[in-house]
Amino acid sequence: MSSAAAPDDFSQHTPMMAQYLRIKAEFPETLVFYRMGDFYEVFYDDARKANQLLDVTLTTRGQSAGAPVVMAGVPVHALEAYLAKLIKLGEAVAIAEQVGEVGASKGPVERKVVRVVTPGTVTDTELLADKQDSILLSVTTQGKTHGLAWLSLTQGQLGLAQCDERDLGSWLARLSPAEVLVDRDKHPAAVLAARLPITNRPSWQFDASLGQRKLCEQLSVASLQGFNAQELTAAHAAAAALLSYAEHTQGRALAHVKSLEVQRATDLLDLPPATQRNLELTQTLRGETSPTLLSLLDTCRTGMGSRALRHWLLHPPRDRAPAKARQEAIAELLTTGFEPLREALRQVSDVERIAARVALRQVRPRELAGLRATLQILPELAQTVPMGAPLLEELSQGLSASPHLAELLTRAIAEEPAVLLRDGGVIATGFDEQLDELRGIQNNCDAFLLDLETRERARTGISNLRVQFNKVHGFYIEVTTSGLDKVPMDYQRRQTLKNAERFITPELKAFEDKALSAQERALAREKLLFEAVIDQLTEELPTLGRLARSLASLDVLAALAERAATLNWCRPDFVSHPCIDIQGGRHPVVEARLRETGAGEFMANDCRLDARTKLMVITGPNMGGKSTFMRQVALIALLSAIGAYVPATSCRLGPIDAIHTRIGAADDLANAQSTFMLEMTEAAAILHSASEQSLVLMDEIGRGTSTFDGLALAGAIATHLHDKCRAFTLFATHYFELTEFPAKHPQAINMHVSAVESGEDIVFLHEIQPGPASRSYGVQVARLAGMPSPVVRQARAALEALEARASEGETQIDLFAPPPEPAPSAAAEIESPLLDALRDVDPDALSPREAHAMLYQLKSMASHRP
Repeated sequence: MSSAAAPDDFSQHTPMMAQYLRIKAEFPETLVFYRMGDFYEVFYDDARKANQLLDVTLTTRGQSAGAPVVMAGVPVHALEAYLAKLIKLGEAVAIAEQVGEVGASKGPVERKVVRVVTPGTVTDTELLADKQDSILLSVTTQGKTHGLAWLSLTQGQLGLAQCDERDLGSWLARLSPAEVLVDRDKHPAAVLAARLPITNRPSWQFDASLGQRKLCEQLSVASLQGFNAQELTAAHAAAAALLSYAEHTQGRALAHVKSLEVQRATDLLDLPPATQRNLELTQTLRGETSPTLLSLLDTCRTGMGSRALRHWLLHPPRDRAPAKARQEAIAELLTTGFEPLREALRQVSDVERIAARVALRQVRPRELAGLRATLQILPELAQTVPMGAPLLEELSQGLSASPHLAELLTRAIAEEPAVLLRDGGVIATGFDEQLDELRGIQNNCDAFLLDLETRERARTGISNLRVQFNKVHGFYIEVTTSGLDKVPMDYQRRQTLKNAERFITPELKAFEDKALSAQERALAREKLLFEAVIDQLTEELPTLGRLARSLASLDVLAALAERAATLNWCRPDFVSHPCIDIQGGRHPVVEARLRETGAGEFMANDCRLDARTKLMVITGPNMGGKSTFMRQVALIALLSAIGAYVPATSCRLGPIDAIHTRIGAADDLANAQSTFMLEMTEAAAILHSASEQSLVLMDEIGRGTSTFDGLALAGAIATHLHDKCRAFTLFATHYFELTEFPAKHPQAINMHVSAVESGEDIVFLHEIQPGPASRSYGVQVARLAGMPSPVVRQARAALEALEARASEGETQIDLFAPPPEPAPSAAAEIESPLLDALRDVDPDALSPREAHAMLYQLKSMASHRP
């Protein structure tokens, strides 16, 4: 920080700046917003940074320690807008509020940091995406093991996991954290490669024994054995830094965090980062949120449901039991009707985030009003939940919140409370006698003054006596000069005017004292009562957490039922033997887009893989549908794993432990990887990880290098997948040499996407058929793409030469020779008197009569041609 004094010496600064610098010294890497009246000010280097990030005006004011004070500011009422921008940029902000009373002591008003807002610990509704959680992740390394601990403050959910270096990228992609805490001396390569917002913490905070103790205290347990987490020492170390940081940013204990989820790689269907990207689960390849699988599935009525659906999609269990329970619930909703439940869910507030803000004592009055409305409709909502499936019965039981909660909020919170507590009007009338009295003083002030004026006129006989109020002199009785001889002895002169005198009486003085302090005392009383309400709600946080989870799960199940009915999806069957048997499978997102645009019906295709057929070699033209077919098989497998219905006529699936994909071509220049290097890196990761229960999609492997190199690598990779990994594999290629692969590999078959030629054009049928393709139709596709005609002609000529030479055993030709000129037309090859006569005609020299005669002559010659 640039200032005139040494970092730890503030004696030369003004008292105000000395106070700021002491606070800043506690948050050296964080922007400090320092409350001064109606503005939050930032100073020195923070001001320069705010100027760059927020485009706020940079200025100087006065001096401190002999140097100008560089500063910038943002209005208090606009704080959320500026915080939102900083959070998106990955910045953290410490909010230093005025906590002392003005004039209570010499020097500046006391200030302290009441909270620190960071990307991973933000809880403000205005700063959070409605449909996505903000995850704080801590990562540390012990030997070859990475420990992970993560926290969703809004869910009150802790998580622990351990993995090796190879799997860390998958965990980062799955969790998608908003902020990552790392040891400042150890930055895991995968974290740096993911380009996530990083917060450095001191090494001593990553202590396993400290983490185990903090976890036990947080969860109120004697040991972690009940969570099957006792031996996860690396994760304990990560949790130590995580919990310390979260408590530090919130300025209090995390009362609502009472749930721990221990995840192991063997418990979840493995979805590596490449798979999530290539299948466009939550983002398109361009980084957009739609159209994706999540955007298609998400018709949830609440933000809680949308967030739960995202979690289901990115954390599919390998165990089939949860999926089967969800299938049964969806089937019951389809049978009995899901619309009543979905309509009832429209009236539900975000209980999950409201409960978190209650625990952190950051909840706002209108959020409590929303919670009250939700609690009031729970009995009605519970009636819309069918009881024919065990999961629905379990979730219905979670809707039974304590009756006194709704009663408390009904009595305590006004029907339409103010936005902020400081505005007043939050506590309902009738809840507190003292508050009602204070409000009565404010509301009945005019009535009191009129009554006093009437009584004083009658008592004094001064007919023009007036009782009034202004902000400068307070309450007074005004008497004109003509009535001064009638003024009683108990009137005390307050002010003399040109034609009148102003007085005050003991009664009026007592009312003045009471009235002027009534508003201030009413606000203080409201704050006290509001805090008492929060205290009572805090005791019910476990109940509110269970309610939130039940509502979210019901919302997801109802949305998946609606999707199944609307999109004509079927219920998949699970079998114990190796099997992927899909009849009439469709790509859900592509099919939906075709319907939206009116571009036609999607061509459904079958896919059958089992113990006898583990690998498909898929050939055919570009744009023919190979990639779409491969992706739809993977998406159907994933949808089945989360318990959803699937876009198919029928579907049977055996155990699946992972979905691996190698699709597309792109550079990763930031990490110094070319297209081909990235292709080989991803392929190597698949070969190291895939098992007999994995689904592997390989699309055009080897195309990033020379033809012979690529062909050799593609053949070797296919062989390894077939012989060693024995994974279910869809292997799309343009190397026709690979269509010989099934002849020597018994568990491989040839399939192709069909297309037909029509003249120089090609028609894609998008149908998967047995056997290899006859050709790739690349030149035709280039023509459809609008390639210039000379380029197409040259390519066609080169292709014909290549095919001819290949059939003769030759392989090298000149690819850069100019294309032959178009063949002359038949008419040009014919020498005849007719053509000679045409060549001799000069059209510009002919008169109309001569031209007419020439036309008849030419017609006669043409009619007599042999």
